[in-house]
Amino acid sequence: MRILLTNNTLAGRAGSELYIRDLAVELMRRGHSPVAYSMTLGAVAEELRAATIPVIDSLGTMGEAPDIIHGQHHYEALTAMLWFPQTPAIYYCHGWLPWQEATLRFPRILHYVAVDELCRERLIVEGGIAPEQIDVIYNFFDPGLFPPRSPLPQVPRRSLAFGNEFAENNDLPMLREACQAAGIELDAIGTGSERSVCRTGNLLANYDIVFAKGRSAIEAMAVGAAVILSTPGRLGPLVTRRNFASLRRFNFGVRTLSSPMRMDLLQAELSGYDAEDGDALSRIVRELCPLSPAVDRLVSIYERVIATARTSPLLPSYEADRAISQYLTHCAPRYKTGAQTAWQLEERDLRIEGMIREKEQSHRQCEALEQTLLSRQADGELILAENRRLQQELERTAVIQRAEAEQLGLAQSQLLTAQEKVSALEHHLSSLYNSATWSWTQTLLRNKIVSQLLGPWIRGVAKSRGRSSIVPNRVSTKGPQRTL
Repeated sequence: MRILLTNNTLAGRAGSELYIRDLAVELMRRGHSPVAYSMTLGAVAEELRAATIPVIDSLGTMGEAPDIIHGQHHYEALTAMLWFPQTPAIYYCHGWLPWQEATLRFPRILHYVAVDELCRERLIVEGGIAPEQIDVIYNFFDPGLFPPRSPLPQVPRRSLAFGNEFAENNDLPMLREACQAAGIELDAIGTGSERSVCRTGNLLANYDIVFAKGRSAIEAMAVGAAVILSTPGRLGPLVTRRNFASLRRFNFGVRTLSSPMRMDLLQAELSGYDAEDGDALSRIVRELCPLSPAVDRLVSIYERVIATARTSPLLPSYEADRAISQYLTHCAPRYKTGAQTAWQLEERDLRIEGMIREKEQSHRQCEALEQTLLSRQADGELILAENRRLQQELERTAVIQRAEAEQLGLAQSQLLTAQEKVSALEHHLSSLYNSATWSWTQTLLRNKIVSQLLGPWIRGVAKSRGRSSIVPNRVSTKGPQRTL
């Protein structure tokens, strides 16, 4: 069989993307020809191509119509059915909440499949699908990708938050705190924690407790880890042999996450860890949830639908046209809102471009101001250097002036001292000149005989004392004289 598998994206490693990957690989292994179709390709598309499975993002590239369309997500499923109007289809529902999983009604959809009882309820109650048109095929795991680990330790040591939703800005800190309080180390895998891993089977074997939901929980249990059902904001129970069957009916998903994420509830579930129960549960999961039986049932549905289509040829009809009209009417609010959002985004982009231009202009102005500031700073540094030089010159001048002032003061002091000495000498001489001794001495020296006898002696005494002779060489007869 050539089987066209549709999906919303084939980019990130999430639930329905990995479901398509595992299903396509198993179908190819059984000799079928699967083709994966999505308008958004990425990492999972590359994995499929690496496994030699064709991947397309345009239906026009297929030169031959498929035998059946396995439709997942209504937009891609409907485009495929409109492109191949003679091909019958089944429609798969993987989730209770996502808009992309809403029920698609179309005449060429001959059967529906739900992954759990809650998705079946959505098909019946919201989609109006008759129960007899629906099969429930529970989620599975690939035993080749998820080998069993060694037995669990009696005391858990390592735990893992396993899911794209877990991140540091939601419940990872609380999970880490609860695990640390129990002496358990916590790691995280997924896009939210910025640690995406292509093959997780061998990695899961390193953890004793895994926080997960849905298919991730099944894979962790199959490896042999104890699983506490959880997603950011919501908490479910620790999966045990006693509650496994009831939890599996709802795919270990949203219906089973019945409690808020709280520290006390987390600690209570962690305290229920039982190594023996975890090992026994792993054996149960490996027996009941492998890939092969699920694909057996799907292939049987494919064959039955193809056989039905051959007995009742699918022709274009007013019913199909009306179904398309109803689909467009149902999706109009979403698409119109999307168009309005696109217009708003365009307006926002224009505003952002204007803001970017203003920012660039402001940046250029800042650069110009910075250059001006640098130039003025350089001028200021030159002025400061010149001021420092002048200050140093003034300081040197002040030092010189102080030294000169000190020398001048000393000279003035010496001059005053000399003047005082001269004044004292003059006073002494004045007193001497006015004394009777001086008058008698002058009178005696005027005597020629005395002058001749005593003059040389007096002059010698005066000379020996550093004074000028007070005895004239020749005595004047014209009155008293003062000679030094």
